[in-house]
Amino acid sequence: MSKPHQFSAEQQEAVERLLKKTTDVKLHRKLEVLRLRMEGYQNAEIAKITKYSKSRVSALCCIYANEGISYFEEEQRKGGNRRNLSFDEERKLLAEFEEAANQGQIITIGEIKAAYDERCGHESGSGTIYQVLARHKWRKVMPRSKHPKKASEEAIEASKKLTLASRK
Repeated sequence: MSKPHQFSAEQQEAVERLLKKTTDVKLHRKLEVLRLRMEGYQNAEIAKITKYSKSRVSALCCIYANEGISYFEEEQRKGGNRRNLSFDEERKLLAEFEEAANQGQIITIGEIKAAYDERCGHESGSGTIYQVLARHKWRKVMPRSKHPKKASEEAIEASKKLTLASRK
């Protein structure tokens, strides 16, 4: 079994200072692990207190020993906004189609997708386009093929016969 890392007084002060300064809950939990380790708690005890696994407690202490407090001061978040175009660029792209739609032309997803792919320089899925449209509060508007309350052809013909008979 390896010997646990010994922390200096400066390291302890740096952790305490960052603990007081931070408002991020996740970072606070990580720093709490370091603080407890510096106070002499074992990994199993720290794991029970902080609700981390023993291996995660060990990993956090190892990261601190190798990289220092700067690792914890930097934002470690990854992922998030993976859009190909910014909101304004998307709005400009859709503005071109909005003009055509206002003139009564029918716009298809295929046309928007082709323009979007050309702008971002690579192929994207059709789901991406639907997300862009939802983000800009576009909705699907289609012309109806027929009125939903339109009478059947037989009823129309019968009505014509009645109107012709009543005129005579």
